[in-house]
Amino acid sequence: MKQRVGMIDVAREAGVSLGTVSNVYNQPDRVSPATRLRVQSAIDRLGYVRSETARVLRGRPSRIMAIVVHDLANPFCIALVQGAEQAARRAGLGIMVCNSAGDPAEETRYVSLLIEHRIRGALIAPTDASGQSITAMRRSEMPLVVVDDSKPGRDACSVAVDDVLGGELATAHLLAAGHRSILFVAGPARLPQIQARSRGALRALARARLPASTVTQLDCEGMTVAAGRDAGARILGMRTLPTAVFCANDLLATGVLQRLFEAGIRIPEDIALVGYDDIEHAAAAAVPLTSVRRPARLMGAQAANLLIDKTSSASPVEHTHRQVVLRPELVARRSSSRPGLHVPARQ
Repeated sequence: MKQRVGMIDVAREAGVSLGTVSNVYNQPDRVSPATRLRVQSAIDRLGYVRSETARVLRGRPSRIMAIVVHDLANPFCIALVQGAEQAARRAGLGIMVCNSAGDPAEETRYVSLLIEHRIRGALIAPTDASGQSITAMRRSEMPLVVVDDSKPGRDACSVAVDDVLGGELATAHLLAAGHRSILFVAGPARLPQIQARSRGALRALARARLPASTVTQLDCEGMTVAAGRDAGARILGMRTLPTAVFCANDLLATGVLQRLFEAGIRIPEDIALVGYDDIEHAAAAAVPLTSVRRPARLMGAQAANLLIDKTSSASPVEHTHRQVVLRPELVARRSSSRPGLHVPARQ
């Protein structure tokens, strides 16, 4: 078995001290360009790879951070990761991506692994409504930033979008088009984002002085295209079809659109449709999808920057937790346009 190359081997090969090799990695400005080049050449010849574990054990912060998301099949989560990755790269850090797949048990398992490996810190978009994962990270003193979930009073940094406002924007858009029979196709009711969007829909009704019964809710077990197709089939089974459907994300809306289209339901002539997230493919759907835009890349980048700032502080006392809440934006496209539909005057 080939013996592992260590820093002492690099020092011997380059004809420098062990401290000089360490400085090349950690304080390169203290080493002359010629010496850095000689050490790097020795590293390349020997194939030396430094041990991150050994580095952490010596009391230095890890150069690896992590992001835990709930669905890597969702383009919104991909964009979130891309934003975090770009910020980490600018800071000279690497990022580990963990997919909980919407399973609280899987999320807990990943969090345990991250704590064991003593990484620099983690961004987490939690699926566990009990907050056990976040509690475990706090107990281990692992730096964290909560993404896509802002709860007042949380003792941690967070970056989220105002989902109550997002739900209100989507519903108010449909009300302004004259709809008085709106179905909210929701994801799992345990998710705080779903609860917030539902509250936003009710707030839009209250502002319009319309009864809460104007919007009914259809819960789904997931937030995928398949779950949307199932929701579409359930809509087709209703005695009276709604005139408009607001979906909790664009994947659900895509599935609903597919199933209704197959059944001969015209979008938007028979049923108007609004999604949420404004993923990259929303504008390219068979019927371009109206959606509530959430700036996923910006969320990921801001969350990563908060974590980098926190872990770069000389003392944890110097860090002040920040709760960043971004504004959503309604992007109107053909799926919700209703030519010729009477719009009642504002009350």
